[in-house]
Amino acid sequence: MSDEEVRRVADALDAVDRIPDRVERVRARSRIMADQVKRNREWSKERSDLIRELWADGTGMSYREIAAYLDVKLSTVQDVFRGYTGSGTTRPKKAGE
Repeated sequence: MSDEEVRRVADALDAVDRIPDRVERVRARSRIMADQVKRNREWSKERSDLIRELWADGTGMSYREIAAYLDVKLSTVQDVFRGYTGSGTTRPKKAGE
């Protein structure tokens, strides 16, 4: 996706924020959020798959290099290999917590 396409998506979301009628604005946001839940699963799986492929392809990329290459946080890359998904609330607690 080009920077232009990302900007158009952001502009569309900004337009929703500018819907003057509060009820219609909330309805639109609710439809978008419900649809995005499905997308998030697909997008997250694709990102995780690519992170694993980059690690396994023999180029010797470090976690930091993969994070920089994909423009994601280092912790996102680390979480893929730790098997963490979803929010931090679902992660195992450290001993004593």
